[in-house]
This record gives sequence, structure tokens and C-alpha cells, in this order.
Amino acid sequence: MIGEYPSAALERAVNAFASLPGIGRRTALRLVLHLLSRPESEVREFGSVLETLKEDIRYCKICHNISDTDVCPICSGPKRDSSTVCVVENVQDVMAIENTMQYKGVYHVLGGVISPMNGVGPSDLQIDGLVERVRAGGIKEVILALSPTMEGDTTNFFISKRLSDTGVRLSVIARGVAVGNNLEYADEVSLGRSIVDRTPFV
Repeated sequence: MIGEYPSAALERAVNAFASLPGIGRRTALRLVLHLLSRPESEVREFGSVLETLKEDIRYCKICHNISDTDVCPICSGPKRDSSTVCVVENVQDVMAIENTMQYKGVYHVLGGVISPMNGVGPSDLQIDGLVERVRAGGIKEVILALSPTMEGDTTNFFISKRLSDTGVRLSVIARGVAVGNNLEYADEVSLGRSIVDRTPFV
């Protein structure tokens, strides 16, 4: 045996899966053994999908959401209200809010929140792009839908200062989402109500 595994190739595969968030070594081993039990054609297709993932996926040039095209279906959707922009931390938050079916505006994905402890400053996020969108005109309301954490609140405050002279209405999602929770883990009913019952940001 080589280490705790009978094969170096098996160990490399387990290490690769275990590097993913939320995947421990036992789960990684189970996934690898499952793949080994599948037909070779199926495993090759799985690998091909992963190989082309970075090449095929684009980021919307307007909102920075994941897309197959330069402009995502939400930004280009004729039934979306482009005068209302919902600011979120990441792509998962877009998916979570969309699942509530309570919001008909568009989005702006920051790519994170301000977190000095983790070395993330305003220049590391898509805040300048948001300011440019607002200053270009046509946007009446910006909804700050960041997770109700210290970092989320800090980012909300920074954005509010950057937009203070634009005249745009600033609102924040209602605290139906518990303080300290990540948005992507909120249940759809609470998240939907938080969007509908949003309040002015002061």
C-alpha cells in the first residue's frame, strides 16, 4: 500500500475532491469510488465538463453574474425592471433571490464583501462598476441585499457613501434574515419577504 490508499492515482483523486468546500476525505473517497464504478464514457464526460468549465462560463459585463453570453438573461430580459438594482455578494445570492420569485429587477454582483481581516478591500470588489451604472442614469433604486453580518453592514455603509450624491434611492432588505446569517442559507419565504419588505437605508 502507498500511504493509506492502495493506489497513488486514487489518493490524488481523493485529494482533488477533498480540496472542494464542504467535502471531507471520507466523502471524497466515496465520490471517487463511485466514479470508478461508472462506465468509462460517463467518467470521461464528467471530466470533460470540468475541463471546459472555466472556458465556457462567462461573467455578465453589466452585473457580473455567471452567464453563457456577454450579457446575462436577467440583464437582457425584457420583463425585468432595469431601474431597480439589487446588490448582492455572490452568484449564489442571485440564485437564492431568484428562487423566491419575488423580485423583478436586475442585479449587481460584488464578488464579496469588505473584510480587512481577510485582506479584501473596496478595490477588490465590483463597487466602482456599481457607481458607474448608477451615474450612467436610468437607475431609481439600489437595494443593498448583503448578508446581515459585520462585513455586510460595513460594505453597505461604504456603498451608501459612494452613492450619497447620486440621488438614487437606497434601501436594505428587511431583517427577516437573521443577523449573522449568510443570504444563501436563508429559507425562500424569509428571503422573499425581506426583499418585498425592504426599508430605506439610513
